[in-house]
Amino acid sequence: MAIDYEKEYDNRGRVKEHPEIFARNERDAAAYRVAAAGAELGIKYGPSPRQYIDFFPGKAGGPLAIFIHGGWWRTRDPSAYSHLAKGPNAHGVSVAVAGYDLCPQVSIATIIEQMRAACLYLWGKKRQRMLAIGHSAGGHLAACMAATDWKTIAPDAPADLVPAAYSISGVFDLAPLTQISVNADLKLDDNSARACSPLYWRVPPGRSLDAVVGALESDEFLRQSSIVAETWRKSGAQTRYEAVAGANHFTIIEPLADAGSTMTKRVVDMAKQVAAMAS
Repeated sequence: MAIDYEKEYDNRGRVKEHPEIFARNERDAAAYRVAAAGAELGIKYGPSPRQYIDFFPGKAGGPLAIFIHGGWWRTRDPSAYSHLAKGPNAHGVSVAVAGYDLCPQVSIATIIEQMRAACLYLWGKKRQRMLAIGHSAGGHLAACMAATDWKTIAPDAPADLVPAAYSISGVFDLAPLTQISVNADLKLDDNSARACSPLYWRVPPGRSLDAVVGALESDEFLRQSSIVAETWRKSGAQTRYEAVAGANHFTIIEPLADAGSTMTKRVVDMAKQVAAMAS
């Protein structure tokens, strides 16, 4: 039986209560932007209005993470995700929530380059390696950061500037997206879809990836996370796959706002491992 990719990748259709989830998250995000001590909002890392970082500091000199939001590379705003810094912040991890321009105004390849620019901006300011965390399209972008050989684009940065990624409900093989309606904005063809798919990239040595997905998500989203963990592991990366019981595509990220959650503890452990790497 042929796979109905339109249905498999229609997360809003699968989760009818997504407007309520979005509204709840946006309320929590707004509250945390007010409550977070020392938050720096709207830091420009590039020329366009959406190329900005909201920085939520943890402990001085502590680990650093960059969070990349989802929305099919074409919707959503970093300001709706501020509260997801709360859990890591409570353990001393600083979190930079990064924005990027959206399709169809730019391509996914351009968005990948913008996220690299955001990471290099943080390197210039903090001189720290960082963990990449991302959700949905951001999960794809986080994996792209972990699969980058940074010496090829910034000679003054460590080759493993982003040695690890925690990708939540990511898409790592973009080929199926050429067959669904969202591609009217993404404008992918077979060649660009493969070129932007970290599943097929040569992963530099020493990288690690957690591919986490909600157990209530579609078969395709489960496949996307399991196959990238398996493929990267075969190429020498340290990988981990997890399907989180009871979680759908939109609720899966919410535990990051809880300092005591299993997800937060895992992210904190990974960030600490990155911070412990020699400069």
